[in-house]
Amino acid sequence: MNLLSSLRYLVALQEHKHFGRAAVACHITQPALSNAIRALEGELGVVIVKRDRNFVGLTPEGQRVLESAHLMLHEATVLQQELKSRVRLPRGPLRIAAVPTAIPIAARFAATLHARHSGIQPVVLSLSSSDLERGLHDLSIDMALGYSERMRVADSDSRLKAWPQYTEHYFLLRRAAQPHPSGLQIGAAMPWKDLAQLPLCLLTPEMHNRTIVDAAFTTAGVRVTPAMETNSIMTMMLSVVAGTVCSVLPGALVDTVRAYRELEALPLVGPQVYTRIAFISHAQARSSQALEAGLTLAQDAGWLREAAAHSGLLMA
Repeated sequence: MNLLSSLRYLVALQEHKHFGRAAVACHITQPALSNAIRALEGELGVVIVKRDRNFVGLTPEGQRVLESAHLMLHEATVLQQELKSRVRLPRGPLRIAAVPTAIPIAARFAATLHARHSGIQPVVLSLSSSDLERGLHDLSIDMALGYSERMRVADSDSRLKAWPQYTEHYFLLRRAAQPHPSGLQIGAAMPWKDLAQLPLCLLTPEMHNRTIVDAAFTTAGVRVTPAMETNSIMTMMLSVVAGTVCSVLPGALVDTVRAYRELEALPLVGPQVYTRIAFISHAQARSSQALEAGLTLAQDAGWLREAAAHSGLLMA
C-alpha cells in the first residue's frame, strides 16, 4: 500500500463526496480508489468511511485520519519542493484561494508570481470565507485572499497570520445614459439610501459580501428587496451589461469592466464602507519554498501599488 497515495484518495473523496468523482480527480478507476481506502482502513485498524450504496461521510476515526492526511500531505509537498528546488528558484504548486469579490486581484497576483518564479504553478480557487478558513486550518490551501476582519486573524486565532493588501470601497454599477468614448466612467458619489428605489442584482444572503451590503443599507435606514439574486459574480456583472438592473460591487470587480463604454460606476457614501482585504496563511505549519515566495511578493511595495491601482476607489 502506498500510504501517501491512499491519503490523497481520502482527501479527494471528502472533497468530492463521491467515489466516482474522486477517482476521476485522482486519475484512477473507482475500484482502485475504493480498494486503496479499504487497504488504509486495514492498515490503521479502523473504519474510515461510512458506506451505503453511495458515499455517506467519514466516521469520527475517519475525520481524525483526514486531519493527519492533510498535515502529512502538506509536509510531503514541502519536502518535495525543497528537494527539487534550487537556491532562489522555488518550484511546485501553490494553492491560492480567494473570496469571489477578490478573485481579480488573486489572478493578478498569481500571474505576477509565476512571471517572477516560472517554476511555481499557482492554483487559483474561488471559495467562500468559511471555506477559506477551513482550507487554511486543514492546510488544503496555502494562501487565502479574503476579509481579514471576517477571518478574525488579529487576536483570536494564533494559527493564522495576515498580510494586508488593500482596502475596498463600494460602487453602484449601472448603464450610462450615453456610452463614453474612453470606457467606463467613475461618476459622482451616491448615498446608499438612494439605491432603495433601483432594480438591484445582489449576491445571495449566504455570501459574506451580501452581509456587508445589507449592513450598509441598514445604516442608511433603508430596506432593499433585490430584483435579482445570484451567487455568481459573473452573473451579477453581466446582468448589468445585458439588462436593466444595477449592482453593488467593490472596486476590484468594477476594474474588470472598465472597457465597457456603456457602463458607469458611482462611489457609494453615507455610510462610507471600507473592507480590509489581506492574504492569510497558516502561522504554525512549515512553509514551502513556493509559499515563501508568495508571501514575499505579498509584501512587495510594487505589488501592493498594483493591487491598490485595481481596487479601492480606482483613482490610479
